[in-house]
Amino acid sequence: MQTSAEKLTIEVKGMHCAGCVATVEKSLKAQPGVVEAAVNLTTERALVHFYPQNISPAQLVEAVNAAGYRAAVLSEAAPRRDDDKEYKHSRRRLQIAWGLTAPVMMLMVPEMISGHGHAAWPNQITNTILTLVLGAAVVFWPGAATLRSAYNSVTHGGANMDVLIAVGTLASLATGVLSFFMAVANFAGIAAMIMAIHLTGRFIEARARGRASAAIKKLLELGAKNARVIRNGGELEIPIEQLTTGDFFIVRPGEKIATDGNVIDGQSAVDESMVSGESMPVEKHAGDKVIGATINLNGRLVVEATAVGRETFLSQMIDLVEELQTTKVPIQAFADKVTVYFVPAILALAVLTFAGWYFFDETLRQAPLALQNILPWANLSPSAITLAVSAMVAVLVIACPCALGLATPTALMVGSGIGAQLGVLFRRGEAIQTLKEIRAIIFDKTGTLTLGKPQVAEVYTAPGVTERDLLTTAASVEAASEHPLATAIVNYARMREVPFQLVSEFNAIAGKGVTAKIAEEAVVIGSPSLLNDRDFGLVDIGLDSVAENIERFERNGKTVVVVARNQRVLGALAVADTMKPEAPQVIAELHETGIETIMLTGDNQLTADAVGRQLGIRHVIAGVLPDGKVAEVRRLQKQFGSVAMVGDGINDAPALAAANVGVAIGTGTDIAIEAADVTLVRSDLTSVVTAIRLSQATFRKIKQNLFWAFFYNVLAIPLAVLGLLHPVIAEIAMASSSITVVSNANLLRRAKIKFEK
Repeated sequence: MQTSAEKLTIEVKGMHCAGCVATVEKSLKAQPGVVEAAVNLTTERALVHFYPQNISPAQLVEAVNAAGYRAAVLSEAAPRRDDDKEYKHSRRRLQIAWGLTAPVMMLMVPEMISGHGHAAWPNQITNTILTLVLGAAVVFWPGAATLRSAYNSVTHGGANMDVLIAVGTLASLATGVLSFFMAVANFAGIAAMIMAIHLTGRFIEARARGRASAAIKKLLELGAKNARVIRNGGELEIPIEQLTTGDFFIVRPGEKIATDGNVIDGQSAVDESMVSGESMPVEKHAGDKVIGATINLNGRLVVEATAVGRETFLSQMIDLVEELQTTKVPIQAFADKVTVYFVPAILALAVLTFAGWYFFDETLRQAPLALQNILPWANLSPSAITLAVSAMVAVLVIACPCALGLATPTALMVGSGIGAQLGVLFRRGEAIQTLKEIRAIIFDKTGTLTLGKPQVAEVYTAPGVTERDLLTTAASVEAASEHPLATAIVNYARMREVPFQLVSEFNAIAGKGVTAKIAEEAVVIGSPSLLNDRDFGLVDIGLDSVAENIERFERNGKTVVVVARNQRVLGALAVADTMKPEAPQVIAELHETGIETIMLTGDNQLTADAVGRQLGIRHVIAGVLPDGKVAEVRRLQKQFGSVAMVGDGINDAPALAAANVGVAIGTGTDIAIEAADVTLVRSDLTSVVTAIRLSQATFRKIKQNLFWAFFYNVLAIPLAVLGLLHPVIAEIAMASSSITVVSNANLLRRAKIKFEK
């Protein structure tokens, strides 16, 4: 029997470009049982969906190793990616490379100024030997990792960016040796400069990646380091790693709450801005939940730990962000396809360029003469083989597709980090692209547009019935229900201290109400339609005695709950749920951006229309039972195109999954959050607008990055083929494309994303 696919995160070391990503993905996808594999260059991780009965995690790791990379399963206990370590290694390689390249540049200056070989210092032979030795030192010492990567790629049947750099630098070094035996210019110094500039680009990328993952670091730093637990009747301070579920720990004023838990004793205000983004503290009493890393402000709390380690809210939030950074957006598929064929095509073009200049140099010299005076580094006077090598090396180094590999994941990393700080968690990468394309948003009403805490606003009793009798019957039955309306009725009855009666044969009718028996008398409580619904074996009780008041309640936007006992209507309760204060402003903002709004509710049309008018929602769909929500989502997709669904309850989960983008209110149920593509950590609806703005801004950066990644190549490759692009200039341009892409992604921080009330 086929089990469901599992997810596995694999750490992959040794990747340097989009070609590496394509190789690793190809290796993983070729394995039996692998459903999908997404590899992220920036985070050095692969997210694999596979069937465990067909292949094991160890075999997946071996597949990556066989492709020439270093892989390991990322366990929950494993430390998170250390960008600082990579940054320090890159800086060390950079320092060594430029320390050796600086003397090479000094040796090249006299010849560059005069343009004649006899100006070489101290003489031509010594100059050639020195530049050859120093150039080789740069290529084979700090550049060793690049050469190893190129070797692994070639021996495993691939061709990554490092292959282009390796071929270009080794070919340049070879000219230093050949210059002793034939009329070819010595490019050994150029090899050193190409590798040094290449490592400079890597260093800047590592630093920028560190900035891109700064949000993750900030989240990690939020956690408490120690906990003060109660052991053997006393207090003991222990490292947070030693805290276990069920431990009781003390939080003093001004301290961080060690982990997620329930308040057992004490009262205090807690700063939850880390989670909610709101500066106002939240009062906590015994029985309330608290979140680890939030700050206790003014009272002493005793808390029972309910989640520790990777199970805490903070850790799960970080995991969500990291998982997103490993996924891909649909637009990246285009770049991936280009990369697969790009490096082999460039290698072929480089060979053709060399052959063209070597065999047809006289013809080729004529074509670019018009540009020779415009480009100061262009020199078409050397020998044919010198021009052939120079043009070939320039083609190799300018065409490196590193920027292509960084374009999407870097923007995703920055965007997801910003989202985490603003309380917007994208669970899937494609949601970032899809959310910006939505044409309509469907809102569930209760708990999404409203606070989800309805209260009894008015009670109407039928002639001859007392309010006490009505409330006793209603509250006795509703006490067995967990529905928000039932809770409101029970709370209202308890405030008035009415007695409760014994209930039997309780039955909940989804989306309509409940039935039960009290003292062998049939009781029906629910919507007016329920009392006339013969599908549930109910007689036509008749609502004439309360019809006028039902209409009045509904006209004012209140939900009506009718109570009947022993085939007699006792009366009706008007229950109202307070609208979220920011809801009208959010709806107006969505309309301004051209997005239609729809409210989906189980309420009757009259009540729903009243609520819709209060909020400014244009389309109101009422009377929809939980099992009908998916059908409505499908219908609205046909009507409007791409739609998003915003909800918070268990009954919203199927609709959230059916929508193009499901958005779960973070204060809702775990099932709804799991079914959604986007989770809003706080229940504030302004986060919906923030999520859309973040999606638009992130995707805009992705498109800009892909443009810059291609722009340099499209502009510079023809110049390189024509011999008008010096290899050093080509390498500077290549490095600049990567730096431009990473820097542009980091500019996302300046975008106006958060929606202010």
